[in-house]
Amino acid sequence: MIFNSVSYLLFFPIVTILYFAFPKKLRNAWLLIASYFFYMNWNAAYGLLLLGSTVITYLCSLLVEWAKVRRQSVKLAKMAMVASFLLNLGLLFYFKYLNFAIVNLNRLSSLFHGRQLSAFDILLPVGISFYIFQALGYTMDVYRGKIKACRNFFRYALFVSFFPQLVAGPIERSDNLLPQFEEEHTFDTDRIREGLLWMLWGLFLKIVIADNLSVYITEIYDNYLAYTGAEIVFATVLFAFQIYCDFGGYSYIAIGSAKVLGFRLMDNFKAPYLAVSVHDFWRRWHISLTSWFTDYLYIPLGGNRKGKLRKYLNVMIVFLVSGLWHGADWTYVIWGGINGLYMVIEEMTGYRKKAEQLAKQSPSYRIFAGILTFALVDLSWLFFRASSLGDAVGMLRQIKAVPGFHRLFGAVFAGMEPSLLLAVTLALLLLWQVDRLLYQGKNAAVLVLSQGWFARYLVYVGLLLFILLFGVYGYEYAQTAFIYFQF
Repeated sequence: MIFNSVSYLLFFPIVTILYFAFPKKLRNAWLLIASYFFYMNWNAAYGLLLLGSTVITYLCSLLVEWAKVRRQSVKLAKMAMVASFLLNLGLLFYFKYLNFAIVNLNRLSSLFHGRQLSAFDILLPVGISFYIFQALGYTMDVYRGKIKACRNFFRYALFVSFFPQLVAGPIERSDNLLPQFEEEHTFDTDRIREGLLWMLWGLFLKIVIADNLSVYITEIYDNYLAYTGAEIVFATVLFAFQIYCDFGGYSYIAIGSAKVLGFRLMDNFKAPYLAVSVHDFWRRWHISLTSWFTDYLYIPLGGNRKGKLRKYLNVMIVFLVSGLWHGADWTYVIWGGINGLYMVIEEMTGYRKKAEQLAKQSPSYRIFAGILTFALVDLSWLFFRASSLGDAVGMLRQIKAVPGFHRLFGAVFAGMEPSLLLAVTLALLLLWQVDRLLYQGKNAAVLVLSQGWFARYLVYVGLLLFILLFGVYGYEYAQTAFIYFQF
């Protein structure tokens, strides 16, 4: 079941109505049932994997706390924490990375004419990277004494499986989400209106912008030899907006869905393409994952406490692992490595501090720094989007001379309805306006809801019409799953 489907359009109102109809003591049970139904809708067997990860982290965390509180053995607490990580990462490795490892071992073996291993027929469970990381973050928080281990298994199981953010985040923290399952959530019409507006905004980003852009990006990336370097550059620029609207759209629907039910999820994006440095970009893009790696990998590696060289090494390790987290392919590893290299260079040259300081003082420099940052980030997106490392290298060769600008718009928009082109352009301009508000720390939905009834309903109707006319019933529109479901 995906957010941009008729199934979810029926599922969510039913879940919400019954949630508020039930007494408080039954609400968590209802949400847990709904969450497992939501997840098992893809494949019933996925539920067992989700349950397995939940049981492992639940028991290991109880053992961690028991060993520490009773002062039985610090070593035992550490062993329980390590066991939780090894078992969960073992599951993740098997389902996501085993065949990748086999392919690379076979390549290495072929150099010495060695035996070739057979790949396994493994179906990657949707969202496995997200909920395993969320569960592991909980285990580490218990080990560090940040929170107490949850005794109620069903409440903890709901924390791991909460359906709005289960398959593509935000990767929630235990100290934020877990206590909320003990709160009583009332039927607050203002909160519900805000949640529904964020859901509508997320659908707008996904259906009107991301899905329509994907048609043209896919055509060029899958047939890049037939296109000029300029056309590949333009498709890569479009992909930057596609992936933002696709993943950002999911996050806004997740946050809005949770808000309707009374829950507060962490922000996952904050106007990333208005960033003035790559450091600034990563403070604003996929915030829940960036902060997870900072707290549970970068800091344990030593962070910036062991000298500059060790700091730079730690940054590279984090970004290489982040790339691998996104997918079992060298294209993702290189994408992560490029971003890590950007971060190291910014630190070594002092560019980050200078750029962020000058951007506050000079609007013209802010524009320059923003364009430069976008260009650097967009270059890395080419590796992220390419089907293989060979395709990525091939496209870079095409781009090298950057010929054919005279063919650019004609080729990219060949066959595109003028009305659809106008719709996407207007939608991107609207996205820019909303992101400006977010960059300034303002809640766009609250601002809309504070307006008079005519302005509010103009926004509602406008977004709905865009979704219907240029999405669901639009020109050659094809519904697609969210990009981050594959991770």
